Amino acid sequence: MAAVTPDLTVLMPVYNERATVVEAIEQTLAAELPGESLELVVVDDGSTDGTREVLEGRAWPSAVRLLRHDRNRGKGAAVRTALAQARGRSTTIMDADLEYDPANIAPLLEPIVAGEAEAVFGVRGFQSHSAYSFWYVMGNKAVTLSANVLYNSWLADIMTCHKVVTTDVFRALPLRERGFAIEPEITARLLQRGVRVYEVPITYRARSRAEGKKLTAVDGLRVLRTLGRCRIDRRGVSAERREQRLERR
Repeated sequence: MAAVTPDLTVLMPVYNERATVVEAIEQTLAAELPGESLELVVVDDGSTDGTREVLEGRAWPSAVRLLRHDRNRGKGAAVRTALAQARGRSTTIMDADLEYDPANIAPLLEPIVAGEAEAVFGVRGFQSHSAYSFWYVMGNKAVTLSANVLYNSWLADIMTCHKVVTTDVFRALPLRERGFAIEPEITARLLQRGVRVYEVPITYRARSRAEGKKLTAVDGLRVLRTLGRCRIDRRGVSAERREQRLERR
């Protein structure tokens, strides 16, 4: 019997999230989503706090696949490892820190299921109860503005984790970032590819530094560097677009 193609693959990069990873997996599996099947690819990125033991010590449903890195390589590397194993028609990323609600995935999937979009972003509102700090929000807005200027776009939140992309498009993006800069790199490569990004509002609750928030000002500089690099380096995207033009002739 041929294997059933899942409607959605959820990529979950995990690093030192022992306190939240089980609940994050359970919430993702319990979310009501359009379509009949879901797979969850969890990548432990060299955790040192017992996360790996928690993951490997439980009997997970068949929809969950566990992968691991022998050392910490960064969120981007974990996402790329999981993406290479994705079997679903569409793919999204879900962090294991409970800042995002898996229930938000459903409205993001709707335009893709309807054939109206290849990529849909969940936009965070950053209300007072969901913002880590003034500078955290301003940093997010600054890098988003930079992306809009560099790529002549009008997006509201390029750093959102909630990006649902058709898997064939996602896997075709020339991604190489190892850390959190994978998020703007995904956006930049989608825009260079000519993909029109749909945006849908979502709920969000940022953790505090004491709760394990990992992003710093240095990551903001890495984001700007990545946006600039992708703007200049179009080799992977340009080659693919040339092939697409030749196919249409």
